[in-house]
This record gives sequence, C-alpha cells and structure tokens, in this order.
Amino acid sequence: MLMLLVLPVALLAACDKVPLLAPTGSVINLFPATTTVSLNSEVTIIATVIENGVAAGGSGSPTGGAATRTGNGTPVQNGTVVSFTTTIGRIEPVDARTTNGQVNVRLITAGTSGTATITAYSGGASTQLQLKVGTAAAATVNVTTSPQTVGASGGTVLVTANVIDDGGSPLAGVPVAFTTDKGTITPTTTNTDSAGNATASLTTTATAKVTATAGTKTGSATVTVNTRSLVSFAPSAASASVATPITYTVTAADTANILSVRVDFGDGVTRDLGAIGKTGTASHAYCSPGQYTATATSTDATGDRQSLTADVIIGALPATLSPPATVTVDTPATFTVGNLGTTTQVSRFNWNWDDGTPSFDTTAPQTTHTFTTRGLKTIRVDVFGVGCSKIASATVTVSVS
Repeated sequence: MLMLLVLPVALLAACDKVPLLAPTGSVINLFPATTTVSLNSEVTIIATVIENGVAAGGSGSPTGGAATRTGNGTPVQNGTVVSFTTTIGRIEPVDARTTNGQVNVRLITAGTSGTATITAYSGGASTQLQLKVGTAAAATVNVTTSPQTVGASGGTVLVTANVIDDGGSPLAGVPVAFTTDKGTITPTTTNTDSAGNATASLTTTATAKVTATAGTKTGSATVTVNTRSLVSFAPSAASASVATPITYTVTAADTANILSVRVDFGDGVTRDLGAIGKTGTASHAYCSPGQYTATATSTDATGDRQSLTADVIIGALPATLSPPATVTVDTPATFTVGNLGTTTQVSRFNWNWDDGTPSFDTTAPQTTHTFTTRGLKTIRVDVFGVGCSKIASATVTVSVS
C-alpha cells in the first residue's frame, strides 16, 4: 500500500519539471516595437501564443485515450514556455513564460549589420520575424552642408548625413563613409548619433560633390566655390630702382561685380581703388631697396573677398656725381648727378662742398659752385625721392688748383 502512494507523488514531481509547451495547433505571432534596429541598441519584441483549433490528446489524458482541447483563439495556459533564437545579436531572455498568452523579450544588437532572423517556438508551434539591423535598415541618406557656398579662395564646410529607416525614424550607431571628388574630408568614416546624424568637415578650393554612404544607400550634396572675381594682378615691371614708379594692374573677371579693391604695396602703404570695371590701376614708388610682395584684395557684391599677390624687386639708385674736367679757384664749376633714370621721382638734391660753405638744395640734378680756396675737396650730393627720405648719395674728390 505504501508503494502505491509513493508512485503517484513521484510522477507528479516529474511532470512538474517538464516545461509547459504550447499545444498542437497553437499560433505564435511576433510584434516588434520597430521594424528596424540601430547598432549597439535593443528593441522589444512581443510574442503572443494563441490556441487555435483542436489539439490531439495523449499521455496527458487520465484514461490514456484521445482527449481534445478546444482553443478557438484563446491564449495558451499561463506559464507556457516560448523559446527564441536570432541570427544577429542576442535575445534576452531566450526562454520566457507566458502571461495571458503573451511574453516580452528583447533583441540586443552589437556592431554587426544585416537582417536578423528571429525564431520563436513552443511545442510544435513556431514562427519567424526578420528585422533590419544597422546599415541594412538604412532607407535614405540625406546630405546637407553648411554653408552651401564658399568664397573664390575656397574654405571649410560642415557636412551632415542624416540616416533614416523606411518609417522615417533616425538610425543611431550606423557607420557612414564620406567621399568627395574635390578637396579633403575628415573623418572619412564616422557613426550616426542618436538623431541619426553623422558629420564631417570638407575643405576645398573647387566646387565639390560630397557623397555619404550607409550600407547600400547613398546621398550627396554639392558645395559651390564662387567664381573668382579677380583674373590677374600684375606690376608693370618685375624690378626697378627706388623712387621709380611701378604701375600695378588689377583685372576683373568678365562676370564679376566688384565693389571695392584695396592694394597693399608690401611696404606699409595701401591704396583703395573703390569699385572697378574690367581693370583698375595703382602706381607706387618704393623708397628702399628690397623684395616686396604687393597684394590686391577685392570684395564683390556677395561679400566674398579674394586676394592676389605680385612680387617686385627694388634696387638701389646708382647715382653718380660728375665734376668738370678742371676746377680752379674763383671759377664757377658745374657738377652733375647722373644715372638717375628717366622715371625716377626725385624731389630735391642736397649739396655738400667740403669748403665751409653751407649745404643747399636744388630741384635739378645739376648746380654750379665756386671754390675760394685751393686743395682736395670731397663733394657729396644726397638724393631725396618724392615722399621718401634720402634714396641715394654720390661723392667725388676734386683737386682745386
């Protein structure tokens, strides 16, 4: 009798350890919170298990006969175990027990893009769901730049790629690759943020097309570089002597609408030419020898500024002082300054006679002087340019008989 009592208890304990599964004829449906999933994120999936139709009885029947259970669209028994698998990421939990015919699980993605196949099964019932993950979920890549236009000399713009899925929702954590047909773009690859945006910087001196790629989807935008306002900026001569005017010519593009041009001669002197048509000119004489870089800067009607440069070499003025063949006491002698050049702008000549006579100025390169004493005399003339201090000196030693 004791053995007869122990056996049913053992059978009940064993049955309690067997998981409760959906009966034959049950239907499993999967409902994801979203049809696409970002990388390194998660999405909730709801599974409903409904008894649908007639299931055949078996060992569960007390009589061992063919028992039936009529479902007719009712939820399965609470505690029914539903198991899950996925081809991308992982499901947590992998086994879940129903409440009112429903379980909630999560698909957790990592860094792998593709189409995840989620399988749910319980007893003889099973179903599958496919969710696009990462770049596979990208439906549209919209590319914008700020600004859309840069000046004639080029510049740097911010490029933004917005990646969205079929439903228009942003995709986070999606790798986006940037390319450009002109200039350089940095970084070339980056991930989208929570708003679905990936950003990069484009630096270009020419009109450029920028392309952003997420998975198999691409988008593009064009950054326009304004047409150059200035065609050329050139001096009338590549080299000259001090106090010799050089004329710089600024040439504008045919379609340019230039509001102002400023010329910086490279020696601290500037000149505003104002608005110009096809050409504008500015003349300047340098006061010191050296190499100078002149710059012409234009501003057009759009506010764009453009600069061109030109180099000139300025040499010393090779002035010479020539006395007459003979110089005698109490006889006027004529002295002449030479090698001034025909275009040198001289304001005055300052003469020093080495005989106690005060120095004096002339505007001409020639003057007459009478010595009243004998002996060697060293005569010096200092040459001053227009708007300049001394630009040259010349000396000569003469014997006065």
